[in-house]
Amino acid sequence: MTAIVGIAHNGLVHIGGDSAGVSGYVIHSRADTKVFTTGTYAFGFTTSFRMGQLIRWAWTPPEPPASDLDRFMATTFVDGVRDCLKGGGWASKENDRESGGVFLVGVAGRLFFVDSDYQIGESTQGYDAVGSGDELALGALYATARTRMGPRRRLQVALEAAERFNGNVRGPFVYVSTPAAAASPPRPGRERPAPAKSDSGVRP
Repeated sequence: MTAIVGIAHNGLVHIGGDSAGVSGYVIHSRADTKVFTTGTYAFGFTTSFRMGQLIRWAWTPPEPPASDLDRFMATTFVDGVRDCLKGGGWASKENDRESGGVFLVGVAGRLFFVDSDYQIGESTQGYDAVGSGDELALGALYATARTRMGPRRRLQVALEAAERFNGNVRGPFVYVSTPAAAASPPRPGRERPAPAKSDSGVRP
C-alpha cells in the first residue's frame, strides 16, 4: 500500500513517494525507497518491494529513442520489464496471461504509468498517481494545478493529503527527478507552468 505521485513539468518529470511497508495491520517506514532514478529514467513503484528492487538493481533500461516514444515504451521498454520480472522469479502467469505490478516512470519529459497487465498509459493532465492513496493524491494535484506552487511542493501536498486520510500511507516522503540533461520540451496539451505535484507479506 502506498502513494506514488508524479508531475511532468517544463521538460522534466518529478516523482515522489511515501515509505510505508504494510503487512496486515502492521506498518513500517522503510529506508529502501520506492522512488529512484536509473540513467535518464525516474521510477516510483507500488505493488511489491521485490518488484521495485528488481527493476532498480537487476535491469538497465534501454536508452529512449529521439522519436516514436509511445511505440518504444509499449514494446522495447515494457518487454524489458517483463524479462526482468520473469528472470527474478516475481512475475506471475494465469490462463496464459502474464501479470506484473504497477509503477510510474518518467522519461524524455513525459510521465507514464505501467499497469499490472503491462499496458502503458499517459494522463492528459500532466500528472498522475498510483497506490492505495492515489485518489486522494490526484485530488490534491488537481487542486494545486493552477497555483504558483512548484512541482516539488505540489508533490508534497499530494502525499501529505494521502497520508492524512489513508492509513496505508506514511512518510518520510522521498522525491526524485529526471536529469536535466535528458529534459524535453513540454508537449502540447501537457501541463504548463502556473501563471505570474512483497514479498514476505509486506506490500508498499
